[in-house]
Amino acid sequence: MPTLTGFLKKKRTKDSAGSKDLDSPSSPVTPTISHGSATNKDSAQPTPVTPTAPKVTDFAQHQPPPQQQQPAGSKPIDTPQQQQLQAQQLDNFAPSPGTVPAKAASDETNAAGGGSSSAAAQPDAQMTSPPPQSNIPSIQNLINPPSGEQQEQRQQQQHQAGAAAGKDASNGSAIVPSTQTPVASTRQTKGKYTLEDFQLQRTLGTGSFGRVHLVQSKHNNRFYAIKVLKKAQVVKMKQVEHTNDERRMLQKVKHPFLITLWGTFQDSKNLYMVMDFVEGGELFSLLRKSQRFPNPVAKFYAAEVTLALDYLHSMNIIYRDLKPENLLLDRHGHLKITDFGFAKEVPDITWTLCGTPDYLAPEVVASKGYNKSVDWWSLGILIFEMLCGFTPFWDGGSPMKIYENILKGRVKYPPYIHPDAQDLLSKLITHDLTKRLGNLHGGSKDVMQHPWFAEVTWERLAKKDIDAPYVPPVRAGVGDASQFDKYPEETEAYGAAGDDPHGKLFADF
Repeated sequence: MPTLTGFLKKKRTKDSAGSKDLDSPSSPVTPTISHGSATNKDSAQPTPVTPTAPKVTDFAQHQPPPQQQQPAGSKPIDTPQQQQLQAQQLDNFAPSPGTVPAKAASDETNAAGGGSSSAAAQPDAQMTSPPPQSNIPSIQNLINPPSGEQQEQRQQQQHQAGAAAGKDASNGSAIVPSTQTPVASTRQTKGKYTLEDFQLQRTLGTGSFGRVHLVQSKHNNRFYAIKVLKKAQVVKMKQVEHTNDERRMLQKVKHPFLITLWGTFQDSKNLYMVMDFVEGGELFSLLRKSQRFPNPVAKFYAAEVTLALDYLHSMNIIYRDLKPENLLLDRHGHLKITDFGFAKEVPDITWTLCGTPDYLAPEVVASKGYNKSVDWWSLGILIFEMLCGFTPFWDGGSPMKIYENILKGRVKYPPYIHPDAQDLLSKLITHDLTKRLGNLHGGSKDVMQHPWFAEVTWERLAKKDIDAPYVPPVRAGVGDASQFDKYPEETEAYGAAGDDPHGKLFADF
């Protein structure tokens, strides 16, 4: 086995020079609210995976930001025992059959989202302990599904609900919803905000063309992330099409496990994209601290990614850059896919070579035409990396060696991988497109109905009704960026007036 020292410390870079995105999830909401207007319910019962912060269904709050109020901010506190706590949370993730973990009730809060995207940061909300409830959906459903009469009753209820909605019920213990979400009306994002709408704070991440800033709306005091791209760099790196595609794709999508774009604007030198601020940081960081995830933990994250891919593919969008660096954790531990720099609407096939070397499908490496099935290959690589701590074709970090290994297609599975997981991986990481799950007649349902996902209650997971295995140690509503690395700040002032030779290339911003 190759040494992992360098691999574990470094983030992978994109093959096509693309911008590195560290956007985070959060959802702004309509008019301004006072600090006490949002109430959160939180279960106080201790369990192996009980959230430590008030739980809010971020997706339920997705509404565009409003107009005026004063900014407020505070600094988070980081503890030295975080790594140890993270490891304990993940190791203790499989609850005992007799335990039903308490789930923090989701809160449909109105949070006014200023002109920036933030992780539904809410004003100080008090945590309350609701009375014990015996029938709360939780991670228990994912790991230890109910048996006997309970399971029959639950199946009947789910089957009836599915039939009423015109959905098919799977033969297994879980209902596989037809996750073909209705196409949302395209949001208008062009020129909605200006720099004057936000108070710029620290840098969350940097990339080839610019950086991502944490900002606070001056109108509703909520926190967002603004991705700033330097026009000259985008043009120089020949990424104009990808940048415009990113804006176009983000404008179309709306899903609980995808980042939300609230608006865009530009000045003479830069492009600005106002998005969610997702406080929990990257899954990449958690994976490197943990080295590898237990089987149930990897399954949880893989299931949320599967729902997101199914939604994107239903809209003929190929993502093309799946990897832990592009998966962010919200403050409740659920995923948000970010960085749509390589996403593209493709009804049939495309030929562009782009992505991250470790995750490229063989048909992409071989410069053949490819379709949405490349995302299912990447899902297999992601699951392998979560379970093993390294990617299957990694070889000293050299892209050319990685490409050679991908084309050879030989995968060595460590003995500790669960047999069902290995079976799924062998059907995702396969050169034969007539056998690759997700590319067959059943589409994404073939992936969802695989035995490895047998315990997953997909409809509840889509509603975030299942507790996450790990809850980031962040404080809600105060712009807590403690889970992000620190970077030198930008020295060049934004918003400068002057000649704009590239403005016509980004007319939709």
